[in-house]
Amino acid sequence: MDDTDTTFAVIGTGGIGRRALEVSQYKPDLTPVAACDKHGVAIDETGLDVEAVLAAIEDGPEPAETDGGQEVKRHGPDDGVVAAEEGTASDDPIGAIIEASDAIDAVLLAVPNYEHDFIPRVADRFVEGGFSGVLVDVLKRSRVIGMLEERATAFEEAGITFVCGAGATPGFLTGAAALAAQSFVEVESVDIWWGVGLKSGYEDNRGTVREDIAHLEGYDLETARNLSAAEVEEIVDDHGGVIEFTDMEHADDVLLERAGICAADAVTVGGVLDVRSDEKPTTTTVTVTGKTFDGERATNRFELDDATSMEANVNGPALGYLKAAVRRNRAGEYGVLGPAEILPAF
Repeated sequence: MDDTDTTFAVIGTGGIGRRALEVSQYKPDLTPVAACDKHGVAIDETGLDVEAVLAAIEDGPEPAETDGGQEVKRHGPDDGVVAAEEGTASDDPIGAIIEASDAIDAVLLAVPNYEHDFIPRVADRFVEGGFSGVLVDVLKRSRVIGMLEERATAFEEAGITFVCGAGATPGFLTGAAALAAQSFVEVESVDIWWGVGLKSGYEDNRGTVREDIAHLEGYDLETARNLSAAEVEEIVDDHGGVIEFTDMEHADDVLLERAGICAADAVTVGGVLDVRSDEKPTTTTVTVTGKTFDGERATNRFELDDATSMEANVNGPALGYLKAAVRRNRAGEYGVLGPAEILPAF
């Protein structure tokens, strides 16, 4: 295998997982060889037929219903990955990925973290299964970073490089804040403000919407996880389809602190989610204010173009961080890395 060639697996085929498979076709030297959801797994060590797998997940045996013209994932024991020609039903799809991990350089964990220790527990399984390679997640919660850091020695002994919070925020925007901070000798504040329009609505982004609802007053991860689809729709209706969030518990704060950029309490994260439109309700920005070496107080601002979708801003960076982490892993660098400590590879 060429040093630049990378094989990877995706755990979870909701909106983020499926788009990761799709985006991978535009990333040079990156080959998806496995994907799984809660009902099954598809593995082909020579490379999955991505278009066929996506079509099976979204269409199943009959044409899929659409939401605003966007195909959405079907949910059921005979739907999802199982419906693909390369798919097989499994009571333990993550275990099946681990069994095939000799052929896998990296794994993208594209699953919601409804239980704080879910992603760390999945990582434990890879350690116990003898995996040596890269794990990347797109988690959002600050408290999970500490759980992963507690496993750093185990990762190092296993030969695992774990990049945590490698999506949009935390991830892409955390990295942008780290770069913007380089003008300063002291960072006073980092403000991340995001706008997301979901073309396919709640049905195709269940995990994302529920994780965000958990930040609303009166909700937490447990209550959000236990909401019925009807209750989620009611919350969305109560907000007219557009929900604003402030002072979110996003891992950008601890990730910037562990990189030495600023104290965690200097970071604020908020944004606006439009569940019924593909138009962004507000522009995504990162604003870093600090003092320069010559005593000036200034602000650097990074702005994402409104034409870049959530799928593009999560999956492009996630796969870029994955590629960069594989290079680090092959060079013998193991343990836990944050998106402010590593630049993603294009």
